[in-house]
Amino acid sequence: MRPKHTTPTPQELEIMKLVWERQAATVRDVYEALLERRRIAYTTVMTMMNILEAKGYLKKRRKDRAFLYRPARPKDQVIGGMIREFVDRVFNGSAEPLLVHLVKDRKLSEEDLQEIARMIEEGE
Repeated sequence: MRPKHTTPTPQELEIMKLVWERQAATVRDVYEALLERRRIAYTTVMTMMNILEAKGYLKKRRKDRAFLYRPARPKDQVIGGMIREFVDRVFNGSAEPLLVHLVKDRKLSEEDLQEIARMIEEGE
């Protein structure tokens, strides 16, 4: 049996971005924001937000007649975990091939490279 991945799927990440942006949101808030981009069912959004709560990414509390969802984890922590999982899965845990790939594909500007060099020097 495959291990259960707890990192957000692309659709879950889209919802998380909306909740991080708002700091708190109801299912209706997220549904209406997503509806501006594409067709989606209200029940799909509700299900996905419940899954995100079960995975530990959202926490909810009752507010009036609806639940108000808040991020359970900071954005940087979630994205950091996703990057670590990607590097482990694709590059066997070594970030160097990822950086080499980004440099070769010119995905990093000269300014990006200078900032990375500065961060390395400062030990960040």
